[in-house]
Amino acid sequence: MAVRSSILIVDDDPDIRKVLTLLLNTTYDVAEVEDGPSAIDYIREHPETDLVLLDVMMPGMSGLETCNELRRYSNAPVLFLTAKSAERDRISAYRSGGDDFLSKPFSHEELLAKVSSLLRRYREYRGKPDSALAVENLEVDFESRTVKSSGRTVALTDTEYAILEYLLKNRGTTVTAPALYEAVWQEKFLPGSGNTVMVHVLNLRRKIEDNPSSPKIVRTIWGKGYQID
Repeated sequence: MAVRSSILIVDDDPDIRKVLTLLLNTTYDVAEVEDGPSAIDYIREHPETDLVLLDVMMPGMSGLETCNELRRYSNAPVLFLTAKSAERDRISAYRSGGDDFLSKPFSHEELLAKVSSLLRRYREYRGKPDSALAVENLEVDFESRTVKSSGRTVALTDTEYAILEYLLKNRGTTVTAPALYEAVWQEKFLPGSGNTVMVHVLNLRRKIEDNPSSPKIVRTIWGKGYQID
């Protein structure tokens, strides 16, 4: 029997938690908590969790604050659920370490598609070819999925690692934003998807570049895309 993926639902609204659990628990192992501190405690105890569905607007610790803290213990993808849909809200979600964004109200079909896509990508990029590459002061081991900068281990989110690995696999080639988005997110590139790519690349640079404002590893080829030499 195949091992079922595990999902944590974090939302202060019990009705939403109930609906989400009913939608997901026929296919996945689902746990639910009502606030940020409980989510952090759960992930610390269950670091093998495969996906987190996280409400942005919660009393006390917000979803963005919770995501920042969760990244200390897990690189599992985080899907934000929120009534906010402005571009600045999406960018804030991505900067906090989130992988994707779903605006309320959403259809059941869209939720299930997002969940399936994130889990598929997470499984795909967790264990890759048993080889390693070095670029500048960066070392990437594909077998263990470890990334080191100047000998220091760097904690990347699943999406950040997927971007880095895809660019490394296409080393020396300029990768357009649409190609990068469709390879990593496994969804069709749409208006606004370019901003999603840009924010995640910026987050990646902050972690692996000595000077993120003048990157030497992940370079921008203006008008074309991104490239690792």
